[in-house]
Amino acid sequence: MRDHRHGENAPHTHPEVWTGRATNRVQWLLALIGAACMALGIELAVDSAWTSGIAPLVMAVVGCIAAGLLVLFGTLAFVHVALRVDEDNLEVRCGHIGLPRRRIPLSHVAGATYISHVTPRQWGGWGYRWLPEKGTAVVVRRGEGVVLELRDGHTFTITVDDAEAAVQVIKARLGRTKPGARAH
Repeated sequence: MRDHRHGENAPHTHPEVWTGRATNRVQWLLALIGAACMALGIELAVDSAWTSGIAPLVMAVVGCIAAGLLVLFGTLAFVHVALRVDEDNLEVRCGHIGLPRRRIPLSHVAGATYISHVTPRQWGGWGYRWLPEKGTAVVVRRGEGVVLELRDGHTFTITVDDAEAAVQVIKARLGRTKPGARAH
């Protein structure tokens, strides 16, 4: 977790920009499994001793490489999540490339709640999730999180370290944001 303070450091002021993140190191193991699948596919393509024809070999190579790429990029995209709250917006970025990314104007947020225990099991796994009865979430690990109540009636949950501080900053910003105001 990082909490960068810019500007005044008075006891009850909030930073101009609050940033936090959550990381899941277990997903590096899954990324290695994906890389191993890709390596197997490449090894089969380069040094094949298949005698039963070209079609089974092509299917095995393509299958291993495709599965490896899906697992590798799917896990690397959700190794960590970064949350950034500034004066007008809340931005969620996933993985090393920052995708998927979601920017929510604070004028679209009705409220924020701290939740002490979010698990991948509650959301059907890691990643960017949507469940009709629960809303949308970015879950990279189990632990604390922020639940945003959006003005359109939807919710958005993010796992992030020091979620209580994030909720305090968001609520402070909401006190200054007028509904319907446009973000720059």
